[in-house]
Amino acid sequence: MQGCAPLKKIHDVFALLYGFFRFLQEQYVRETPRCPTGAAWLLAALACALACALAGCGDDAAPVQRVAGGDPARGKALLMQFQCGACHSIPGVEAARSTAGPPLDTFGRQSYVAGRLPNYPEPLVRWIVDPPGVKPGTLMPNLGVSPEDARHMAAYLYTLR
Repeated sequence: MQGCAPLKKIHDVFALLYGFFRFLQEQYVRETPRCPTGAAWLLAALACALACALAGCGDDAAPVQRVAGGDPARGKALLMQFQCGACHSIPGVEAARSTAGPPLDTFGRQSYVAGRLPNYPEPLVRWIVDPPGVKPGTLMPNLGVSPEDARHMAAYLYTLR
């Protein structure tokens, strides 16, 4: 069921409800009736309604954060140029496989930057430009990244989901 999150959700909900139904049946019904009872039909109808309600129709993935004036392709090149891979593993960036800093493979889904800033473009750009100025005592150095370059780098980081 790859590629169809709503159907996967429906399947998971039905599997859960079927297991619950079987548990109740084993606990409270000594002999399995040959013909489904009214309660069984009601449970099946409720299971169907619940599964449909929980499945939803939309895409599970949040949209990629947009950075004003940021070009993800340029940002990828800048991440290589500033050798961010010396500390981080960054998908798509050549030789960026280090584990000294946190991996950035799902950066676009993270809630915070550096554990304290909300993960929005402006705080991220400030962080990339001057990490010690934003979080004194951080191990991430100030690499002399300009605000313009930081916008491009942020644009690429937000594509990592």
